[in-house]
Amino acid sequence: MEKQKVAIGMSGGVDSSVAAALLLRQGYEVIGITMMLWNEENGAADDAKAVCEKLGIKHYTVDFREEFKKNVMDYFADEYMRGRTPNPCIVCNRFLKFDAMQKFAKQLGADKIATGHYAKTEYDEKTGRYLIKVAEAGKKDQTYVLYSLTQKQLEATLMPLGEIENKTETRKIAAELGFDIAEKAESMEICFIPDDDYRTFLANHTGKKCPEGDFVDINGNVLGRHSGISNYTVGQRKGLGIAFGKPMFVTKIDAKKNQVVLGEKGTEFSKELFADSLNFIPFEKPDDKMEVLAKVRYAAKPAKATVFLQGEDLAKVVFDEPQRAVTPGQAVVFYDLKEEILVGGGIIRA
Repeated sequence: MEKQKVAIGMSGGVDSSVAAALLLRQGYEVIGITMMLWNEENGAADDAKAVCEKLGIKHYTVDFREEFKKNVMDYFADEYMRGRTPNPCIVCNRFLKFDAMQKFAKQLGADKIATGHYAKTEYDEKTGRYLIKVAEAGKKDQTYVLYSLTQKQLEATLMPLGEIENKTETRKIAAELGFDIAEKAESMEICFIPDDDYRTFLANHTGKKCPEGDFVDINGNVLGRHSGISNYTVGQRKGLGIAFGKPMFVTKIDAKKNQVVLGEKGTEFSKELFADSLNFIPFEKPDDKMEVLAKVRYAAKPAKATVFLQGEDLAKVVFDEPQRAVTPGQAVVFYDLKEEILVGGGIIRA
């Protein structure tokens, strides 16, 4: 029987390199693909190529900079200028890693693609749908950024690191294989903003600067002047540029009025939110009411909540306990009550 050909996205890091090795062990014919996404990537393609040479597999570098700029960088800048705080990794996964790369892989004759995400995929014979499950490496689990994947994308995707228990095990495998990148540091920032200075990025990318405006309280009383709405995010306390004599938190950003709303401690918590751009994985559409565990940001702990569908693409999410810094532009992601299966999610709008 002919081996299945799998194209794996390789960033030059430990995770994707080990994932490629695991696929070879599992009997697949593997090819590596490194996506050029922006103009200042630091040796990613060279590191990925070196790993592929060690594994004895072909390596391709493909230029997706135009697609990345349009779908990720422009989106990121536009959302910030609108007073929202986007998650570019989710958009990158949806349009680049699981769409553009999948199309390129098909041109190379690949049957499936694979990534170095810590997550598990599984086919449910009862429902005839593909599922995403939480990884064994709980602290490294990356299902939050995968909620927008479609059934078509999941059908053609493998995630070999889902059964790995922790990053230490991944590094151990890399060392055993003799990879030079076994101890390579993880990137914790947004890839195209390596110094985490998104304010400079926004100014350079858009050629614009958000105008100054008013800090106001929840009643609209002016408290001072802000330096531009793109410089703030909901839940922020430090770096406001003005002293109030007591802790004040950003509770809302009103782009239309060019105002940043501040409140005292406690006002940064919300018990409900509205989300759109919905996607569900175990089913096409849930019942009008659904109990879930929900996360309002990547690092948040899942919290009990009830999802109420309000139409074709709008949901109201009500939490049992108020959540800190519910931020428009971020994703709210749903899990089953056992925190095993990724149910879906959407973009927080209010």
